[in-house]
Amino acid sequence: MASLLVLWDVDYTLVDSNGVGRMLYEAAFGELFGRPMPQPGLMSGRTDRAIALEVLTLAGLAEPQRHIAAFQAVQAARAAELAGAVLEHSRALPGAAAAIAALASLDGLEVVQSLLTGNIRPLAEVKLSPLGLLDHLDLDAGAYGDVHEVRAELVHAARHNASRIYGHSFAGEATVLVGDTPRDIEAALATGARAVGVATGSFTAAQLTAAGAHAALSDLTDTRKVLTAILGDPVAAPSPSPPP
Repeated sequence: MASLLVLWDVDYTLVDSNGVGRMLYEAAFGELFGRPMPQPGLMSGRTDRAIALEVLTLAGLAEPQRHIAAFQAVQAARAAELAGAVLEHSRALPGAAAAIAALASLDGLEVVQSLLTGNIRPLAEVKLSPLGLLDHLDLDAGAYGDVHEVRAELVHAARHNASRIYGHSFAGEATVLVGDTPRDIEAALATGARAVGVATGSFTAAQLTAAGAHAALSDLTDTRKVLTAILGDPVAAPSPSPPP
């Protein structure tokens, strides 16, 4: 049976977290340094490692690289505290749960679904779990924002993790990245993966196409279109199995 690794971005692809991640940054910085956090630039599409480095540099710390591990350890320890804020402020984007479930129920194709996100894993989990979006996702097969500043490096890490678990290489377009920013598209193209853009963030479908996306969707609400975009060929997009 053929196998496919589908790696979902989190923010503005599966969820609108409405600033929950920034809450965690501010809490961790305040705990470590006892003062307000300097505000980083645009966070969209970047890894938490890159953002943390910027924050620590703006804070004037000598050798900010040396503080990243401690900063992210505090973030990881405090991430679960945000579950209530997620329920209050965040929402699953329309069609996200249905798309994940449809991929999980395809006949004739083993689809491994995980995350490729700039979030550290505990933050990704707390953004998704309260909204019921962890079903069918194998988080051990993905890669997260503490791995590297460069998003493309996360693709290599995810392939390694998924290959170790499932015994397939997931080389080339056997890996599919689904995300809402040009950085998601660039990471896919740099590693030979298939790139699917979703215009539910700050970028239009036209901008994602211009960045090189193999397919670009306005949103995830049409499950059939999502399957076609991810699988790459309408003929190869079987209908989801009926529920038992």
